[in-house]
Amino acid sequence: MTVIALFALLGLTGTPSAADDWPQWRGPDRDGKWHETGIVRELPDEIPLKWSAPISGGYSAPAVAGGRVFVSDRVAEEGLERVLAFDQETGRALWTHSWSADYAGIAYPGGPRAAVQVKGGRTVVLGAVGQLVVLDAGTGEPIWERDLCKAYGVELPEWGFGAAPVFEGDLLIVPTGGGEGGTLIAFELDSGKVVWRALSDEGNYASPVIVDQAGTRVVVLWTATRVVGVDAKDGGVLWEYPFVPKNRAFGIATPVVAGDRLFVSGFYDGCRLLQLAGDEPAVEELWRRRGPNERTTDGLHCLISTPLVRGDHLYGVDSYGELRCLALADGSRLWEDRSAVPRSRWATIHMVENGDDVWMLNDRGDLIPGRLSRPGFEELARGHLIDPTRGQLERRDGTVWSHPAFAGRCVFARNDEVLVCASLAAP
Repeated sequence: MTVIALFALLGLTGTPSAADDWPQWRGPDRDGKWHETGIVRELPDEIPLKWSAPISGGYSAPAVAGGRVFVSDRVAEEGLERVLAFDQETGRALWTHSWSADYAGIAYPGGPRAAVQVKGGRTVVLGAVGQLVVLDAGTGEPIWERDLCKAYGVELPEWGFGAAPVFEGDLLIVPTGGGEGGTLIAFELDSGKVVWRALSDEGNYASPVIVDQAGTRVVVLWTATRVVGVDAKDGGVLWEYPFVPKNRAFGIATPVVAGDRLFVSGFYDGCRLLQLAGDEPAVEELWRRRGPNERTTDGLHCLISTPLVRGDHLYGVDSYGELRCLALADGSRLWEDRSAVPRSRWATIHMVENGDDVWMLNDRGDLIPGRLSRPGFEELARGHLIDPTRGQLERRDGTVWSHPAFAGRCVFARNDEVLVCASLAAP
């Protein structure tokens, strides 16, 4: 066998890169891309774990930074939310910080929703009832914290605070439940000082993203009634696009930026593709797609799964788990595949790009590397990584709804009982 053939068999596409971290929602650049090389292409039916650590309930995605893994959970019987830190290599518990959290009135009280995030030695946690906690990543000692509802009068969303904050320079920009207290609040990361507050819209559940547009850093936020762009330095409104829900505010999937295009999709209200102007901060609608109901859909009616744009095509998971390819030009459906996740209302697949491959974790806990292209979906392998649990959703034997993290050529995933790590490094 030639060296080239051996490298192809092992899935090596070049010299392995230095191990990357996964410090925030959807990866190093907040775009669902995993850059490491030297990754396997084959998986056993049951993926062997490098380690497993006990945790409690929650939806929040883990973060990996500086040799540590961070995750938040809820200990329901004690009325506590927590953030926990583990050694990345061994899973050894390093520290835990907890606080009281009353979940009365929150639908689906399984635990915190927003991904844990890390920057500059600071671990940031946003709890389901609006407790914002910034800690020293090394020791777990709190640096500052705010109860967003009490301190700023923001509203508690029906499903709790779910959108992950975003870092911008020395700022921590936090999406809230909205109201007169501000739908976005920018804090100094190190001190907790409020730098600006913006908007009074009812909040949504989709995490904000930041784009460079016409020489301006623009925070893009999908609120309950519109997609809006605000100036990252002062919170000034630069543009807005009305997106009023027919039923209720239920936007969860993160808006997707692809060059000068912005794609937004919701479970009840279908999808829109917007053009980001290049000469000024402004947007215009290119197309919209919406079916008559959640079963008879057009385009994409996404719930939790954030879509991907690759070239001239858009890939995403529809309302009952249908994996679809749309033409980016007009949103027309090019194909649909129902093999990646069993059909069910709110069926979910989290998709992460790694070179030519797309790694998928479905809501049954199966990890699937595959290829998405105009001809269709090609499954390269499938292995079971983590069991579904019922704290996140009382459906059959439960779900795995939390987004995984990929770092150090490993995958990190959680349910309501354990945080697991499995090596994906090629031999």
